[in-house]
Parts: sequence; C-alpha cells; structure tokens
Amino acid sequence: MTTPPTDNPQPAVPYGTPDAPRIAVRGEAHLEVDPEIARLHITVASRGKDRRTALDDLTRRNTTALNLIKTYGDAVERLETGAFSITPQLKEGRGERIHAHHGSVHITAELTDFTALGELTTRLADLDLTRVDGPWWTLRPDSPAHRQARQQAVREAVQRAREYAEALGTTLTALVELADLGAETTPPAHPAAPGSRMRSMAYGAAEDTTAAPLDLEPQRQRVHAQVNARFTMAPPHL
Repeated sequence: MTTPPTDNPQPAVPYGTPDAPRIAVRGEAHLEVDPEIARLHITVASRGKDRRTALDDLTRRNTTALNLIKTYGDAVERLETGAFSITPQLKEGRGERIHAHHGSVHITAELTDFTALGELTTRLADLDLTRVDGPWWTLRPDSPAHRQARQQAVREAVQRAREYAEALGTTLTALVELADLGAETTPPAHPAAPGSRMRSMAYGAAEDTTAAPLDLEPQRQRVHAQVNARFTMAPPHL
C-alpha cells in the first residue's frame, strides 16, 4: 500500500545544519544600584472602654498621622490608607461582657526624598499608640536600572557567542532567537535583610522634647537579568 504524499513541510532542524551551525548561549547581568523609593508602614491604634471612645481616639490619631506625613510635600510620592478595624475585647469567663474596644488603621507612605525619611520616621514613632515598620527600599517598576540590566545581558550573550565562534575559527552570521528570561529586583519589595528595616512602636503621651532624626542609610538594590540567545555561524573548518 502506497502512502499518499503530504503537503505539510518538514519541521526545521532545531540544532542547525552543517551549512549553518547554531550556537546557543545565555547572557546575564548583575547590577547594584541606589534605591528610588523608601516605603513606611504605619499602624495607628486606639483603646477605649466603649466603642465610641475607641473610634473617636482612632479618628483623631489617624488624622494627626496623615497631616504630619502631608507636611513633607513632594518628598512623599504616595500616601494610602489600608485596613481599618474596631474589635471588642471580651472579659474572661462566661457570657459576652465587653471589657474594651481596640481600633487600628494602617497607612502606607512612599518617599523619594531620603533626606526627610529619618526625621519623618522618628516623628511618626513619637506619636501616641503609633507603630512604624520600615523602611523597605525598592526601585520603581520602570526604573532605568532594569533596562540597563537587560541590555547588558544581551551584550554579554553576543560577546559569549562571538568567543565560541572565534574558538572555532569562524564568525557569527545571524541571530536566530532571543528569549527574555525576565529582569527583577532582589531582594523583594518587603525584605527582612539586616540594616534595611527599622521597627518602632510608641505608647502613651509623647515627650516634650523632639526625638533626634534617625540616621538611615539606603540599602543598595540588586538587579538581575537573563537572556537566552541562538545564533548561526559560518561553517568552521575542523
């Protein structure tokens, strides 16, 4: 029995041919750059015998914290309010007798002017029942550092392929494929690396004297990029 001919073309050979050998390489780039953003998480709390007292105190302290942050103007790039809660605390024993109410509201502030960061952090931590976590240093998603890393990874891939071709006494002829494996900032946006984070909590009334600003050193950010590249080269004389 004769198999009828097919019009489907044969798949291309993935590894090249003797007339057009392929080289597959990986290019990588590792950069260390200064951060562009410092992020603070602020938690304002309250406690009262009844719900209304806890809510009124929380509203007042939240307004105080927001107004303080806003006084730093353009140094604050983003200011957001997150979760809010008022929770009853039951007395021990039987029944559902309420002992007190606890309130909290979470605020996130992102600063681009690091000269104001230490002073703002200290002043926030000096407020009543206010907790400050941070700073977390990071880059913007569209930071030029990401583009620089990707371009450097491509240049390294080309250079590596040329070196392989030169070792065979030949040259590259064409780029067949360039695959981006991604470029990302490490550590993550909320790392727990030593020296990158400050945590403080303030209770009770603030002191009459203003606390000295913290001396915060920005943590260098690591940017990594990888690409896979495939080239064809002129047939070497082996």
